[in-house]
Parts: sequence; C-alpha cells; structure tokens
Amino acid sequence: MAKSKNTNKSKSSSQAQSFPPGRIKIAESLKSLLEEKEFGAITTAEIAKVAGVSEALIYKYFKDKRALLYQVLKEYLDQYRMQFELDIKGIKGALNKLRKLVWTHIYVYANNRVLAKLIFLEVRSFPDYYQSETYQWVKKEYSKRLLDIIDEGIRNGEIRDDISPKFIRQVILGGIEHVCLREVIFDQEIFPDELSENLCRLIFEGIERKTAGS
Repeated sequence: MAKSKNTNKSKSSSQAQSFPPGRIKIAESLKSLLEEKEFGAITTAEIAKVAGVSEALIYKYFKDKRALLYQVLKEYLDQYRMQFELDIKGIKGALNKLRKLVWTHIYVYANNRVLAKLIFLEVRSFPDYYQSETYQWVKKEYSKRLLDIIDEGIRNGEIRDDISPKFIRQVILGGIEHVCLREVIFDQEIFPDELSENLCRLIFEGIERKTAGS
C-alpha cells in the first residue's frame, strides 16, 4: 500500500489530538524496535529508552507490553483501512472493489513485514487478543467493510445469492493469508500482482453470478 505524505500527516495530527505526547512516543518507539527485532525480544526498558520516557509511563497508558502491541497493530491497520477507502473511491462494481481489496491486502503484507509478522506470528495465538479493543475494531471496521462489498455484489447481481456472504468473506480472507503465510514466515518475496490475479480468478469463478448462456 502506497503511503502518501498527506495521509501520514493527517494520521499524525489525529493521533496528536487523541493521545498525550508520551503515549504517542511510546507507540512510535515500539514500532521502530519492531523493525529491528522480534516482539518477544523487546523489553519495556528498551521501549522507554527509545521513547525518552520513564518505564513507569508505559504502565500508566498500557496494562502491559502486549496491550501496547495491540495499540500499535491498530494504528497500522487503521492506516491500511484509510488507504483502502481512498483506493476504491470511483471504482464501480463489487467484484472490482473486491479485486482491489485483495491486491491491497497482499501488497501490505509484501511491503510492511512488521505488520504481517504481528498478524501471523504474534497476536493470533494469544486468546486475549480476541478480547482486545483492536480485535473488536478489526471486526467492526475491516471485516464489516468486506462484508458490505459482498452484500453490494449480491444486491446488484454480480455475486451469487445462494452462498453465505460470511462464508465468501472467510474464503477471501483465508485465501489471502494462505498464499502469503509461507513468504511472511520465511521472509521471502511476495508478488501482489500475480497472487491477487490468481486468487481472484479462482474465487470469482465460484462466486460470480452467471448470466443465461454464459
């Protein structure tokens, strides 16, 4: 996903209005450390040192290091969501929007390995993630948006109405993650154009509503 300077500035401005400066510094500190090492190897002392704050301040804003991780993940995902909404403006048709979503999702995994590894390796194996505010946000903002596009396709006759929209959503999300998982784990190159084209061709063949004679 391309990151425009304007988008980043807007995000930073929004953060500044929402959170105290110390909280923002702590989150940015963890982000920079995640570029260098695995989450489990990062200590709160390191986070505080890079942020230029006391270690006690971390616990003022976050229950623990993992709660801070979930906040950082939410910020990454929110930036992705905003970019996706911008990308699909002017795109006509639910299938075209789904194609763009698949491509953008894979592109993010290809170009933001910190985010990809957080999702694949750090959060999903922890039960408390599914109780977190970040997971609730994912369900409300991202999963719901994908479901809305599928419902749009059913209403306008692009997508079959005899398959559960939620099942279609599962197949799309599961397909994206399966084709990227090995590359993320072993830090290999991901090819968004090729993977999204093949995945969309396969999924759309099953969900696209066929017209008479086709």
